[in-house]
Formats: sequence, C-alpha cells, structure tokens
Amino acid sequence: MALPSAPAEPIHVREEDDRPQPRLDVDRSSGMGVTLGRLRPCPVLDWKFDALGHNTIRGAAGAAILNAELLAHAGRI
Repeated sequence: MALPSAPAEPIHVREEDDRPQPRLDVDRSSGMGVTLGRLRPCPVLDWKFDALGHNTIRGAAGAAILNAELLAHAGRI
C-alpha cells in the first residue's frame, strides 16, 4: 500500500555463514526490515534459519505506527 513507514522489502536473506549480525543488520530498512541468514534444511521442520529484527522499531512501536498509517490510508482516522 506504499505506507510511509513500511519497507519496500521487509525480509532480506543473507547468504554469508556469519550473518545476520546485530551490529551490521539490525537497522535494515530503518529498523523495519528483518534479516534472515544461515538458512539450512531440517528433517523435522523443513527449514531452519536465524532471523534478526529491531525489537522496538519492528515490534510494538513500529506496529503501532503502521496501524495508524493503515487507518489513515483507509480513511478511518
């Protein structure tokens, strides 16, 4: 919907064996993106991976902002 705080690509996959790293990947897409790394097959769950996102920005605070933007876009507020 092209909301102001929504990243164009919310999920980024890294191929390196040492990624994601908090110091390098936490602020992806201004904190609203999530970095996936160490993707590997799993016999039980199909896939295993490590995910890294900014807890505050991508979490409750970012979700509240996105919800407000969505409501404004829909004409509810």
